[in-house]
Amino acid sequence: MDLYQQLIIEHSKRPHGEGLRAPFGAQAHHVNPTCGDEITLRVQVDDGAVADVSYDALGCSISRASASVLHDLVVGRPVEEVGPLREAVQHMLTSRGADPGDEDVLGDAVAFAGVAKYPARVKCALLSWSALADALLRTPAA
Repeated sequence: MDLYQQLIIEHSKRPHGEGLRAPFGAQAHHVNPTCGDEITLRVQVDDGAVADVSYDALGCSISRASASVLHDLVVGRPVEEVGPLREAVQHMLTSRGADPGDEDVLGDAVAFAGVAKYPARVKCALLSWSALADALLRTPAA
């Protein structure tokens, strides 16, 4: 548990993929009205794979760390693998702790399994994943 907490802190302090970049195929802006977290996320898809994810995020450490982990997990991955990954993250986070997550599937996103026990924080951890799903739907090449 301490290792996972440390991973979230590190991603929050030193986020990967932060800063909006071009080129991008689509952009989505999502807001968590419960706490005020916001993210603008851009995705670039080339040859059926996620070439880049960039974002500008304002919010709590969980929200920002989740966006950073998302970047690491999806860049370079075929688009058809991103949906099932997002669904696995969502299932873990909405399970209220019943799904501990599979590190082989979720990688560092399994660090957010403890968030599932705090319903008010689940939306924070899912914000970037929802924005990614929205952006991929808007991407012509996806």
